[in-house]
Amino acid sequence: MWFLKRIDSKILKKMVIRAGLRMFVLMRFTLGKEERLKSKKLIGRLYEEGKVIKVFPLRMVYIQTEHTSKYPAQVGVSVPKRNFKKAVDRNRIKRLLRETYRKEKHTIYETVDKPYVFMISYLARDEWKYADIEHKMKKLLTQFITEVTQDEK
Repeated sequence: MWFLKRIDSKILKKMVIRAGLRMFVLMRFTLGKEERLKSKKLIGRLYEEGKVIKVFPLRMVYIQTEHTSKYPAQVGVSVPKRNFKKAVDRNRIKRLLRETYRKEKHTIYETVDKPYVFMISYLARDEWKYADIEHKMKKLLTQFITEVTQDEK
């Protein structure tokens, strides 16, 4: 049975490609390699020229720029070593941030036309619960969308 689902998704992708639509129109709730921000040059430019949005305990630095991905946004997450000495704690919080972004990225993909690059940082000194981080991530992304749509007008 599982192979039928796999075949259906392949056929659907071929149909989308033939129709000339972008691949990210097929919304899959994943956070793949091409959606993650890895370029050191882009990260450097991001912190030099980027605009900042804060919704405590999250901070987003973003710029509108071309990148190599076919997706409309590339994202990176960071947790400062100053606040969390143990790598285990930092990695857990980064995992939570990626997960909450992965679930809410559809809001960005539906509204944004231009390619963006952004970095989401965790500012709090203690670890928050998943539900609280998820709520704050929704607020952060909606605030990002409102700022971007105002800039385009």
